[in-house]
Amino acid sequence: MRTITLDGSPDGVDALVGALAAALDGGPAVLPWTGAAPFPIEPAPPGTAVVIATSGSTGEPRLVALTAAALRASAAATAARLGGPARWLLALPAEHVAGVQVIVRALLAGAPPVVQDLRTGFRPDTFAAATDRLGPGARHTSLVPTQLLRVLDAGGDALDALRGYRAVLVGGAALDTGLRRRALDAGVAVVTTYGMSETAGGCVYDGLPLDGVGVDLEPDGRIVLTGPTLATGYLGGSPFGGRFRTGDLGRWTDGRLEVLGRADDVIVTGGEKVAPAAVERVLTAQPGVLAACVVGVADAQWGQVVAAAVVPGADRPDDDSLRDAVRDALGRAAVPRRLVDVPEIPIRGIGKPDRAAVARLVTVTDRPEPLTG
Repeated sequence: MRTITLDGSPDGVDALVGALAAALDGGPAVLPWTGAAPFPIEPAPPGTAVVIATSGSTGEPRLVALTAAALRASAAATAARLGGPARWLLALPAEHVAGVQVIVRALLAGAPPVVQDLRTGFRPDTFAAATDRLGPGARHTSLVPTQLLRVLDAGGDALDALRGYRAVLVGGAALDTGLRRRALDAGVAVVTTYGMSETAGGCVYDGLPLDGVGVDLEPDGRIVLTGPTLATGYLGGSPFGGRFRTGDLGRWTDGRLEVLGRADDVIVTGGEKVAPAAVERVLTAQPGVLAACVVGVADAQWGQVVAAAVVPGADRPDDDSLRDAVRDALGRAAVPRRLVDVPEIPIRGIGKPDRAAVARLVTVTDRPEPLTG
């Protein structure tokens, strides 16, 4: 297995592009990496093209083995869904599966991706400059919600560049209702994605599975995925066998998959279950709320109470109005007992909310007042 060390520079990505091209044609497996491995690396199963380290946001990171066939199936299904081949801009860290798949899609479309230099982080001005290098024709890119927000806030050349993409995939974390609406209103062709390293990246676009992908829901709402994009399994672990039981909960709404968040994040308050993602969608749908993250906080009486960190915009509604909106949409149990304004939601990995950090921000030190109504 060949390890490619990445530092956010285009030169590092160029080495990965070459290694991935060889791996797709039967060459040695590739491990994109940003430093020394924190644990021993097991040999990759035969047929492995890429090994991806999970973010470890829900436990110890694991190494996922993906075959060339899975990567190709994912890229082909993406091209079919988005209207055909296109030039790709890589604006994501290349060690994550979403970054790897931008490279794979670009290679299979006939040209390597244009790479944004990320050594100083994602910047809207360098995004605009990198977009210029794509040239004419159909363009695609992939972003996380934080990057999308920064481009919208920057406006100007960066927003003009973003409007020029035929499709802007947004994944890595849930896309707030308000941010999605703002992007669409600005003329950005946003496509929300759901997937993970174990599925070779996004496998459900705007709530609809890609061609060949199967989505089943267990009685408790747990999402189970099948299809040709699945990984072989984890290094050192049992193979998936063509079926991956995720840690996420979902439901079908008007024929589309609605992801309710991780099963481990469900809040049990007074014996009732509350999905944080559902509360977040209600909060971010309110004018004046730019982002929100909902967590459970331990409480002696209720077991847990619902608490929310909110990024306020102009004319943010008062707390009672936000609570009323949640109560009307989801019922009394889902109403946040604590609402705390923050300048931004803490994130980890490629853009996932850091719920442990949010819990520290909103910890209830005194017993909350009882809710009425």
